[in-house]
Amino acid sequence: MNLNKISAPVKNELSEFQKIFSGSLKSNVALVDLITKYILKQKGKKVRPILVLLSAKLCGKVNSRTYVASTLVELLHTATLIHDDVVDEAKTRRGLASINAVWKNKAAVLMGDFLLSKGLLVSLDNDEFDFLKATSEAVRRMSEGELLQIQKARNFDATEETYFRVISDKTASLIKTCCKIGALSTTTDKTKIENMSVYGENLGMAFQLRDDLLDYTGRKKLLGKDTGNDLKEKKFTLPLLVALRNAPNKRSKEIMKLIKSESNKKFDTVYYFVEEFGGIEYTQNKITHYANLALDAISSFSNSESKESLAELVSFVSNREY
Repeated sequence: MNLNKISAPVKNELSEFQKIFSGSLKSNVALVDLITKYILKQKGKKVRPILVLLSAKLCGKVNSRTYVASTLVELLHTATLIHDDVVDEAKTRRGLASINAVWKNKAAVLMGDFLLSKGLLVSLDNDEFDFLKATSEAVRRMSEGELLQIQKARNFDATEETYFRVISDKTASLIKTCCKIGALSTTTDKTKIENMSVYGENLGMAFQLRDDLLDYTGRKKLLGKDTGNDLKEKKFTLPLLVALRNAPNKRSKEIMKLIKSESNKKFDTVYYFVEEFGGIEYTQNKITHYANLALDAISSFSNSESKESLAELVSFVSNREY
Protein backbone atom coordinates (compact mmCIF):
# COMPACT_ATOMS: atom_id res chain seq x y z
CA MET A 1 0.00 0.00 0.00
CA ASN A 2 1.27 3.47 -0.87
CA LEU A 3 -0.02 7.02 -0.49
CA ASN A 4 -1.39 7.14 -4.05
CA LYS A 5 -3.67 4.20 -3.28
CA ILE A 6 -4.56 5.58 0.15
CA SER A 7 -5.56 8.94 -1.36
CA ALA A 8 -7.54 7.35 -4.23
CA PRO A 9 -11.00 8.02 -2.69
CA VAL A 10 -10.20 11.76 -2.68
CA LYS A 11 -8.11 11.92 -5.85
CA ASN A 12 -10.35 14.52 -7.54
CA GLU A 13 -10.71 16.54 -4.35
CA LEU A 14 -6.93 16.51 -3.86
CA SER A 15 -6.49 17.94 -7.34
CA GLU A 16 -8.99 20.71 -6.54
CA PHE A 17 -7.20 21.37 -3.24
CA GLN A 18 -3.87 21.77 -5.07
CA LYS A 19 -5.34 24.52 -7.28
CA ILE A 20 -6.82 26.36 -4.27
CA PHE A 21 -3.61 25.98 -2.26
CA SER A 22 -1.47 27.31 -5.14
CA GLY A 23 -3.84 30.28 -5.49
CA SER A 24 -3.63 31.02 -1.76
CA LEU A 25 0.14 31.62 -2.07
CA LYS A 26 -0.15 34.54 -4.49
CA SER A 27 1.33 37.89 -3.50
CA ASN A 28 2.11 41.23 -5.14
CA VAL A 29 5.73 41.03 -4.01
CA ALA A 30 8.00 39.46 -6.63
CA LEU A 31 10.33 37.76 -4.13
CA VAL A 32 7.39 36.12 -2.34
CA ASP A 33 6.06 34.77 -5.65
CA LEU A 34 9.51 33.50 -6.58
CA ILE A 35 9.84 31.60 -3.29
CA THR A 36 6.27 30.24 -3.45
CA LYS A 37 6.96 28.82 -6.93
CA TYR A 38 9.99 27.12 -5.44
CA ILE A 39 7.91 25.76 -2.55
CA LEU A 40 5.40 24.27 -5.02
CA LYS A 41 8.30 22.48 -6.75
CA GLN A 42 9.10 20.71 -3.45
CA LYS A 43 6.44 18.09 -3.92
CA GLY A 44 5.63 16.74 -0.46
CA LYS A 45 3.49 13.73 0.36
CA LYS A 46 0.46 15.95 1.23
CA VAL A 47 -0.41 13.66 4.14
CA ARG A 48 -2.19 16.43 6.05
CA PRO A 49 -4.55 17.60 3.26
CA ILE A 50 -5.24 13.94 2.48
CA LEU A 51 -6.22 13.43 6.13
CA VAL A 52 -8.53 16.46 6.07
CA LEU A 53 -10.24 15.26 2.89
CA LEU A 54 -10.60 11.61 3.97
CA SER A 55 -11.93 12.65 7.40
CA ALA A 56 -14.42 15.00 5.78
CA LYS A 57 -15.58 12.33 3.32
CA LEU A 58 -15.93 9.74 6.07
CA CYS A 59 -18.25 12.09 8.00
CA GLY A 60 -20.18 13.62 5.10
CA LYS A 61 -19.72 15.29 1.72
CA VAL A 62 -16.61 17.31 0.82
CA ASN A 63 -17.52 20.98 0.33
CA SER A 64 -15.99 24.47 0.17
CA ARG A 65 -15.37 24.42 3.95
CA THR A 66 -13.28 21.27 3.54
CA TYR A 67 -11.01 23.06 1.06
CA VAL A 68 -10.59 25.96 3.50
CA ALA A 69 -9.60 23.43 6.20
CA SER A 70 -7.12 21.56 3.99
CA THR A 71 -5.55 24.80 2.71
CA LEU A 72 -5.22 26.14 6.26
CA VAL A 73 -3.34 23.08 7.56
CA GLU A 74 -1.05 22.88 4.55
CA LEU A 75 -0.14 26.58 4.86
CA LEU A 76 0.54 26.07 8.55
CA HIS A 77 2.55 22.88 7.98
CA THR A 78 4.64 24.48 5.21
CA ALA A 79 5.37 27.49 7.44
CA THR A 80 6.58 25.23 10.26
CA LEU A 81 8.82 23.23 7.89
CA ILE A 82 10.50 26.43 6.66
CA HIS A 83 11.05 27.62 10.23
CA ASP A 84 12.31 24.16 11.25
CA ASP A 85 14.90 24.22 8.46
CA VAL A 86 16.20 27.56 9.76
CA VAL A 87 16.38 26.25 13.34
CA ASP A 88 18.05 22.99 12.23
CA GLU A 89 20.32 24.77 9.71
CA ALA A 90 19.07 22.24 7.14
CA LYS A 91 20.54 22.48 3.66
CA THR A 92 17.94 20.41 1.82
CA ARG A 93 14.20 19.78 1.89
CA ARG A 94 12.48 17.09 -0.23
CA GLY A 95 15.51 16.64 -2.45
CA LEU A 96 15.97 20.36 -3.21
CA ALA A 97 18.01 23.05 -1.47
CA SER A 98 16.06 24.46 1.50
CA ILE A 99 14.61 27.99 1.42
CA ASN A 100 17.20 29.17 3.96
CA ALA A 101 20.04 27.65 1.88
CA VAL A 102 18.91 29.56 -1.24
CA TRP A 103 17.61 32.86 0.19
CA LYS A 104 19.27 32.89 3.66
CA ASN A 105 17.66 32.79 7.09
CA LYS A 106 16.02 36.21 7.16
CA ALA A 107 13.99 35.64 3.99
CA ALA A 108 13.12 32.09 5.13
CA VAL A 109 11.80 33.22 8.53
CA LEU A 110 9.75 35.98 6.93
CA MET A 111 8.41 33.57 4.32
CA GLY A 112 7.29 31.23 7.10
CA ASP A 113 5.57 34.19 8.78
CA PHE A 114 3.88 35.10 5.48
CA LEU A 115 2.48 31.55 5.09
CA LEU A 116 1.30 31.50 8.70
CA SER A 117 -0.54 34.81 8.22
CA LYS A 118 -2.08 33.48 4.98
CA GLY A 119 -3.42 30.51 6.92
CA LEU A 120 -4.97 32.80 9.54
CA LEU A 121 -6.56 34.94 6.83
CA VAL A 122 -7.95 31.91 4.97
CA SER A 123 -9.86 31.07 8.18
CA LEU A 124 -10.95 34.60 9.00
CA ASP A 125 -11.99 35.51 5.44
CA ASN A 126 -14.32 32.52 5.48
CA ASP A 127 -15.53 33.02 9.09
CA GLU A 128 -14.16 29.62 10.08
CA PHE A 129 -13.45 30.40 13.73
CA ASP A 130 -13.63 26.75 14.83
CA PHE A 131 -10.87 25.90 12.36
CA LEU A 132 -8.80 28.85 13.55
CA LYS A 133 -9.19 27.88 17.21
CA ALA A 134 -8.19 24.26 16.55
CA THR A 135 -5.12 25.15 14.48
CA SER A 136 -4.00 27.90 16.87
CA GLU A 137 -4.12 25.36 19.69
CA ALA A 138 -2.02 22.99 17.55
CA VAL A 139 0.59 25.71 16.89
CA ARG A 140 0.84 26.44 20.61
CA ARG A 141 1.33 22.74 21.39
CA MET A 142 3.87 22.28 18.58
CA SER A 143 5.95 25.21 19.83
CA GLU A 144 5.82 24.05 23.45
CA GLY A 145 6.72 20.50 22.43
CA GLU A 146 9.79 21.63 20.50
CA LEU A 147 10.93 23.91 23.34
CA LEU A 148 10.45 21.17 25.93
CA GLN A 149 12.56 18.82 23.79
CA ILE A 150 15.32 21.46 23.53
CA GLN A 151 15.21 21.98 27.31
CA LYS A 152 15.52 18.25 28.01
CA ALA A 153 18.33 17.79 25.46
CA ARG A 154 20.32 20.57 27.16
CA ASN A 155 19.78 19.15 30.63
CA PHE A 156 20.15 15.46 29.67
CA ASP A 157 17.16 14.69 31.90
CA ALA A 158 14.41 13.43 29.57
CA THR A 159 12.02 10.75 30.87
CA GLU A 160 9.57 8.49 29.07
CA GLU A 161 6.69 10.61 30.38
CA THR A 162 8.31 13.77 29.00
CA TYR A 163 9.02 12.07 25.69
CA PHE A 164 5.35 11.15 25.16
CA ARG A 165 4.31 14.69 26.04
CA VAL A 166 6.81 16.05 23.50
CA ILE A 167 5.64 13.87 20.61
CA SER A 168 1.98 14.41 21.44
CA ASP A 169 2.50 18.19 21.28
CA LYS A 170 5.14 18.34 18.56
CA THR A 171 3.64 15.92 16.01
CA ALA A 172 0.30 14.43 17.02
CA SER A 173 -1.37 17.81 17.69
CA LEU A 174 -1.39 18.88 14.02
CA ILE A 175 -2.41 15.46 12.70
CA LYS A 176 -5.25 15.43 15.24
CA THR A 177 -6.27 18.90 14.05
CA CYS A 178 -6.36 17.76 10.39
CA CYS A 179 -8.83 15.01 11.25
CA LYS A 180 -10.88 17.20 13.58
CA ILE A 181 -11.39 20.11 11.19
CA GLY A 182 -11.95 17.73 8.28
CA ALA A 183 -14.82 16.22 10.26
CA LEU A 184 -16.02 19.68 11.39
CA SER A 185 -16.30 20.75 7.75
CA THR A 186 -18.94 18.09 6.96
CA THR A 187 -20.75 17.18 10.20
CA THR A 188 -22.03 18.63 13.47
CA ASP A 189 -22.11 15.18 15.13
CA LYS A 190 -19.90 15.62 18.21
CA THR A 191 -19.23 11.88 18.55
CA LYS A 192 -17.92 11.66 14.99
CA ILE A 193 -15.76 14.76 15.45
CA GLU A 194 -14.35 13.37 18.71
CA ASN A 195 -13.67 9.96 17.12
CA MET A 196 -11.76 11.59 14.29
CA SER A 197 -9.76 13.67 16.79
CA VAL A 198 -8.82 10.51 18.71
CA TYR A 199 -7.90 8.77 15.46
CA GLY A 200 -5.64 11.66 14.46
CA GLU A 201 -3.92 11.94 17.85
CA ASN A 202 -3.06 8.22 17.90
CA LEU A 203 -2.03 8.15 14.24
CA GLY A 204 0.32 11.06 15.02
CA MET A 205 1.81 9.19 17.98
CA ALA A 206 2.44 6.09 15.85
CA PHE A 207 3.94 8.27 13.10
CA GLN A 208 6.46 9.97 15.40
CA LEU A 209 7.37 6.75 17.21
CA ARG A 210 8.11 5.13 13.85
CA ASP A 211 10.15 8.18 12.84
CA ASP A 212 12.21 7.95 16.02
CA LEU A 213 12.67 4.20 15.59
CA LEU A 214 13.84 4.70 11.98
CA ASP A 215 16.52 7.07 13.23
CA TYR A 216 18.11 3.98 14.74
CA THR A 217 17.11 1.26 12.28
CA GLY A 218 16.55 3.12 8.99
CA ARG A 219 18.79 2.66 5.99
CA LYS A 220 20.31 5.79 4.47
CA LYS A 221 19.23 5.01 0.90
CA LEU A 222 15.60 4.71 2.01
CA LEU A 223 15.51 7.60 4.45
CA GLY A 224 17.52 10.00 2.33
CA LYS A 225 19.25 11.10 5.52
CA ASP A 226 21.77 9.69 7.93
CA THR A 227 20.60 7.57 10.81
CA GLY A 228 21.58 8.87 14.22
CA ASN A 229 20.52 12.48 13.65
CA ASP A 230 18.57 12.52 16.92
CA LEU A 231 21.68 11.30 18.74
CA LYS A 232 23.82 14.04 17.17
CA GLU A 233 21.31 16.60 18.42
CA LYS A 234 21.22 14.86 21.84
CA LYS A 235 17.49 14.16 21.51
CA PHE A 236 16.47 11.42 23.94
CA THR A 237 13.86 9.45 22.03
CA LEU A 238 12.04 6.36 23.30
CA PRO A 239 14.43 3.61 22.08
CA LEU A 240 17.32 5.20 24.00
CA LEU A 241 15.30 6.13 27.09
CA VAL A 242 14.07 2.56 27.49
CA ALA A 243 17.55 1.05 27.03
CA LEU A 244 19.04 3.45 29.59
CA ARG A 245 16.34 2.42 32.05
CA ASN A 246 16.77 -1.33 31.42
CA ALA A 247 20.58 -1.52 31.36
CA PRO A 248 22.79 -1.98 34.43
CA ASN A 249 23.66 1.36 35.99
CA LYS A 250 27.33 1.12 34.98
CA ARG A 251 26.50 0.53 31.28
CA SER A 252 23.97 3.37 31.26
CA LYS A 253 26.54 5.77 32.73
CA GLU A 254 29.10 4.76 30.09
CA ILE A 255 26.57 5.39 27.30
CA MET A 256 25.55 8.75 28.79
CA LYS A 257 29.21 9.78 28.91
CA LEU A 258 29.60 8.79 25.26
CA ILE A 259 26.47 10.72 24.24
CA LYS A 260 27.68 13.87 26.04
CA SER A 261 31.06 13.60 24.29
CA GLU A 262 31.73 15.15 20.89
CA SER A 263 32.73 11.80 19.37
CA ASN A 264 31.52 11.30 15.80
CA LYS A 265 31.73 7.54 16.09
CA LYS A 266 29.21 6.92 18.85
CA PHE A 267 26.20 5.83 16.79
CA ASP A 268 27.08 2.15 16.30
CA THR A 269 27.88 1.70 20.01
CA VAL A 270 24.64 3.37 21.07
CA TYR A 271 22.61 1.46 18.46
CA TYR A 272 23.79 -1.94 19.75
CA PHE A 273 23.17 -0.76 23.33
CA VAL A 274 19.59 0.27 22.41
CA GLU A 275 18.97 -3.05 20.66
CA GLU A 276 20.52 -5.15 23.46
CA PHE A 277 18.46 -3.54 26.22
CA GLY A 278 15.06 -3.66 24.55
CA GLY A 279 14.67 -0.12 23.18
CA ILE A 280 13.85 -1.24 19.63
CA GLU A 281 11.32 -3.91 20.65
CA TYR A 282 9.61 -1.70 23.26
CA THR A 283 9.20 1.14 20.75
CA GLN A 284 7.76 -1.21 18.12
CA ASN A 285 5.22 -2.45 20.67
CA LYS A 286 4.21 1.15 21.43
CA ILE A 287 3.73 1.81 17.70
CA THR A 288 1.38 -1.17 17.54
CA HIS A 289 -0.47 0.09 20.65
CA TYR A 290 -1.17 3.54 19.18
CA ALA A 291 -2.00 2.07 15.77
CA ASN A 292 -4.67 -0.10 17.37
CA LEU A 293 -6.11 2.88 19.27
CA ALA A 294 -6.38 4.78 15.97
CA LEU A 295 -8.17 1.86 14.30
CA ASP A 296 -10.57 1.52 17.27
CA ALA A 297 -11.51 5.20 16.96
CA ILE A 298 -12.92 4.73 13.42
CA SER A 299 -14.44 1.28 13.97
CA SER A 300 -17.96 2.66 14.53
CA PHE A 301 -18.10 4.41 11.12
CA SER A 302 -19.91 2.69 8.25
CA ASN A 303 -17.66 0.85 5.81
CA SER A 304 -16.52 2.99 2.89
CA GLU A 305 -13.50 3.62 0.70
CA SER A 306 -12.53 6.53 2.97
CA LYS A 307 -12.65 4.35 6.09
CA GLU A 308 -10.55 1.71 4.33
CA SER A 309 -7.97 4.32 3.33
CA LEU A 310 -7.78 5.73 6.86
CA ALA A 311 -7.21 2.20 8.18
CA GLU A 312 -4.54 1.58 5.53
CA LEU A 313 -2.89 4.87 6.48
CA VAL A 314 -2.42 3.54 10.01
CA SER A 315 -0.61 0.50 8.58
CA PHE A 316 1.42 2.69 6.22
CA VAL A 317 2.54 5.03 9.02
CA SER A 318 3.36 2.16 11.38
CA ASN A 319 5.45 0.17 8.90
CA ARG A 320 7.02 2.80 6.66
CA GLU A 321 10.72 2.59 5.88
CA TYR A 322 11.28 6.28 5.09
